[in-house]
Amino acid sequence: MLSNKNISYMSWTVALISMLISLVFSDILKFPPCTLCWYQRISMYPLVFIIPVGILSNDDKIHTYTLVLSAVGLVIASYHSMIYHGVIQEALKVCTADLSCKTKQFELFDLISIPVMSLVSFLFIFILNLQGVRNVKRA
Repeated sequence: MLSNKNISYMSWTVALISMLISLVFSDILKFPPCTLCWYQRISMYPLVFIIPVGILSNDDKIHTYTLVLSAVGLVIASYHSMIYHGVIQEALKVCTADLSCKTKQFELFDLISIPVMSLVSFLFIFILNLQGVRNVKRA
């Protein structure tokens, strides 16, 4: 079983890497983020700052905070991935005509897309912190 400290460090590492990759895509490779990408960033970027504060202050509730933010991001990333890969039609019309949320800017093996990378990151962070919440309840 993972300790809560390790869960926090792993979550922070995934959040930091996700943030850096999103910044590389937008600022270096000049891929403009779509509306749903911005919403996912709103859920991911605070984790890079909240998690270290929780680690430094030994706050057991950090897993709850992280769980909530990652759950919100997970829902958005799931919706975005399903739209992007044509599983569902866009029902909420959050994407603009300027840049559709279906725009293919980066794909690896026709499967690994920006929305899928975000989905995997949020899922990983969510599962880790779900275990962290369970660890706290057991203690």
